[in-house]
Amino acid sequence: MAYDRAPATRPAARNTATGQRPGLAEDRVFGRVRLDLDTDAGLLTVRGDRVATAELRRAPGAPAAGHVPIGTRAGAYLHLSVDGRPAHLTPGKGRLTRRSHRVEVIYGGAVYRLLPDSPNGSRLVKEGRRIADFSSDGAGHVWADWHPDVAPPLREDAAIGYALAAAFGTGAEPAWRLLLQAALDLV
Repeated sequence: MAYDRAPATRPAARNTATGQRPGLAEDRVFGRVRLDLDTDAGLLTVRGDRVATAELRRAPGAPAAGHVPIGTRAGAYLHLSVDGRPAHLTPGKGRLTRRSHRVEVIYGGAVYRLLPDSPNGSRLVKEGRRIADFSSDGAGHVWADWHPDVAPPLREDAAIGYALAAAFGTGAEPAWRLLLQAALDLV
């Protein structure tokens, strides 16, 4: 998998006073994509000149988990909108298997899934077809590789893909590796 990488600049540090992690992606199809993640407030905003605006918000008072950038994988506490229109979001529990780290979105009659397929990367599937590969560093930076054999992606596709990758991270270790690590930690 090759990802379109942002220019080699130092990653923006988390502002410890506000919990914000600003991110910027240079996308070969969509140009500059800004990712503003405020982990303390539980708010992620994705925007750009050629990308729909997506906002993912954690409900006030919802319990926050530090291992998930948006703070939770509980769908009942999360609200996603794209260009002001609501989307239905269903994150997996994020437990032992890669499949449990999937995130599903229904928006505009289309079903999107972000599915881990390696320790660092995830694929974005729309209506059963792989349209892009995503990678994130957990600090608000996301890279996308749009598949050329698929019809040109829509601005909503980009907003949803970037939002899911930034909010939930990408990739997951295979279950056998996690079990092996746990066994070795006991020795």
